[in-house]
Amino acid sequence: MEYVTLREQLRGLIQLTRWKEYVPFVVPLTLVGALLAARPNDTMLDLRLVAVTLANILAVAYAFMINDIEDAPDDARDPARAARNPISSGKIGVRIGYAACRVVAAATLILYALGGVNVLLIGIATVLLSHLYSWRPVRLKAWPVTDIVSHSLMLSGLLLLAGYFIYHDNPGVVWFVAGGATLVSIYGQLYNQLRDFDTDKAAGLYNTAIVLGEMNTKRAMYLAVGMAVVCLLAAIVQGVFPLWLGLVLVAAVGVSMFFRPKTDMRGSVAVDVSGMMQVQSVVILNVTILVWFAEVIFRQVFLG
Repeated sequence: MEYVTLREQLRGLIQLTRWKEYVPFVVPLTLVGALLAARPNDTMLDLRLVAVTLANILAVAYAFMINDIEDAPDDARDPARAARNPISSGKIGVRIGYAACRVVAAATLILYALGGVNVLLIGIATVLLSHLYSWRPVRLKAWPVTDIVSHSLMLSGLLLLAGYFIYHDNPGVVWFVAGGATLVSIYGQLYNQLRDFDTDKAAGLYNTAIVLGEMNTKRAMYLAVGMAVVCLLAAIVQGVFPLWLGLVLVAAVGVSMFFRPKTDMRGSVAVDVSGMMQVQSVVILNVTILVWFAEVIFRQVFLG
């Protein structure tokens, strides 16, 4: 058996988290939830937001880690996926991977608790879904509909709500924003399933894309995006966002034009045109939300 150094194992653990794939959307989703809660009531943002943002990042890290551990035998069949998965490539062992998952889960729940009881309950639901999504005795990802619902909640809707419930407990019209974010995540999951269609089919999965077929999966992807736009427009019409943010959005679109990747968010060859727009969309989201967040912090610090 080939000896793996401690440094290589640490690199393998970092690779197992796949942090580059989700930090760019977890942070703005958490921030927008908090900003939507704080804005109507002039609530001051505080360090609880830092704790919950870190908790959301770790919760998604847990989802990706347990996914790669449970999927290691399947990923080993595909050279590209095997190289990406540190369990399949032998950089770290399954026992070390599970031990790391337990540490991450514990830290995640402690950080969620700092946000309050409601946030902790949302956090527990997020971690539980993250586990059941990939854990082989249940494996929600292997079944149609449950794969889409669980994925969209744990990687989008619940993250936004965790940020919101730090400062308020009645979302009201913000449900439209949470719904829009969840629908975008549904698009993302369908896109991922379409990209991995052949490998998943060979692994014996019976997910939504395999049930629908490739063409209907594409239709469902675009329908989800269309419904997300409707939800966000409904929220905008009802004044959920400040009007000046529209100008920032336009500027963010301009900034995104400097990013023209030929790959999707994971770095794989894009399945369709929407895949090549994923990075640009994340740039727009980050620029827009970070400017809003900076404006709120500036007012808090300098204008009281």
